[in-house]
Amino acid sequence: MTREIVMTKQPPQTHTQEQQDEHPQLHGTIMSSESHHQRKRKITLIPLVFLIYFEVAGGPYGSEQAVRAVGPLFTLLGFLIFPLAWGVPEALVTAELAAAFPGNGGFVLWAEHAFGPLAGSLLGTWKYLSITINIAAYPALVADYLGGVAPAIAEPGRARTGAVIGMTLLLSLLNYAGLSVVGWGAMVLGVVSLAPFALMTAMAVPKLRPRRWASQVEGRKKDWRLFFNTLFWNLNYWDSASTMAGEVERPGRTFPRALAAAVVLIAVSYLLPLMAAIGTTDASPDAWVNGYLADAAGIIGGPWLKYWTGAGAVISSIGMFEAQMSSGAFQLLGMADLGLLPTIFSHRGTRTGTPWVAIAASTVITIAVSFLGFDDVIATSNFMYGLGTLLEFASFLWLRVRHPALKRPYLVPLPVPALVVMCIVPLSFLAYVCVVAGWRVLGIAAGLTILGIGWHGVMRMCRVKKLLSFNNV
Repeated sequence: MTREIVMTKQPPQTHTQEQQDEHPQLHGTIMSSESHHQRKRKITLIPLVFLIYFEVAGGPYGSEQAVRAVGPLFTLLGFLIFPLAWGVPEALVTAELAAAFPGNGGFVLWAEHAFGPLAGSLLGTWKYLSITINIAAYPALVADYLGGVAPAIAEPGRARTGAVIGMTLLLSLLNYAGLSVVGWGAMVLGVVSLAPFALMTAMAVPKLRPRRWASQVEGRKKDWRLFFNTLFWNLNYWDSASTMAGEVERPGRTFPRALAAAVVLIAVSYLLPLMAAIGTTDASPDAWVNGYLADAAGIIGGPWLKYWTGAGAVISSIGMFEAQMSSGAFQLLGMADLGLLPTIFSHRGTRTGTPWVAIAASTVITIAVSFLGFDDVIATSNFMYGLGTLLEFASFLWLRVRHPALKRPYLVPLPVPALVVMCIVPLSFLAYVCVVAGWRVLGIAAGLTILGIGWHGVMRMCRVKKLLSFNNV
């Protein structure tokens, strides 16, 4: 299935930036009849910022494990350095390629154009499984927090199983309201969930003891594997919003601005609350379990702030579930537009334009993996994401070298050698995560990769034999 990338051969005087964004085929994106679905509501800058925020972070919830693993000093350094060393390069890659290929599917489009259908399908498999495994963690986290009110939900058993499945179904239904509703809803959820941390940080200033920031783990070894897995889990998925690029208003302008704003918002939302909580409490690293930030908020501001922070964890988990469910569903839609999946995955709701079949499929897979152990969820999700991102960075560099004339409304202002250097740091992090993954995680990832290759072969056979309906591209 050979495909050419459309170069900039159009007369430059006939196309303004706005016209180029209205006609994405000028940038080399493959469009299907479904992608021309009449949609009056496009995602604008502010909703996109908060969708990226919830794709990547959703607040400092879950960062407690990093303090427990290596202590306050290295945790603060990690959340200071990692958003710059990892987040900025990935955000720049996403900004350039999402603007160049403004269609649904995102990174699948990039790999498919760079290396062919198998690469696009395999990258899609890795990233999609990573994000659905990741989504599965959020109903379980909500159940953990609600366990303070209903203890039966926090313990293994029928009550917890029913709560997790029920929340997954309910939260998935919210996605059917439409991406515009999810985007503006993400903004509201973001403000509400960040507000207690803003108050906690402000109230902590008079009580800060900076010497506490330098504390380290004593009496046991540092758990570097847990530390880096926690960093990755909290700061991954910068590229996920690219799968919805076809739904974004003027993506060539909107994506770079939204990603720049999101980098700052995410870095601040982790670093300041952690500095406040560490600097005002004397808790040992062993006390930093999931939910400790709510306890710290109670110490700093009183019970009302503790309960608000705890409620914010539930709100944040809902926001992350909704944003990531949307990106996963639109990835499947984009793969169907490319002919990598049957056309049924590109079916949209008539009123909202939501890919309802893709949402339903993602819900089923999420429920199926909801009962893995939390550590297994983090490690497997990180590993699959790492494999996909290695191929994604390779696609970025390959397209720069082999297709320099590709229309790029936003261009990372660096030559190819400098881009290679920019990618080395995040690639080294990815290599480390892959190396330290346990045998169980390696086995799961290998099995899923083989499944992905087999799936691509089955889809090709179904296409050739006309067993299923596919888009002709």
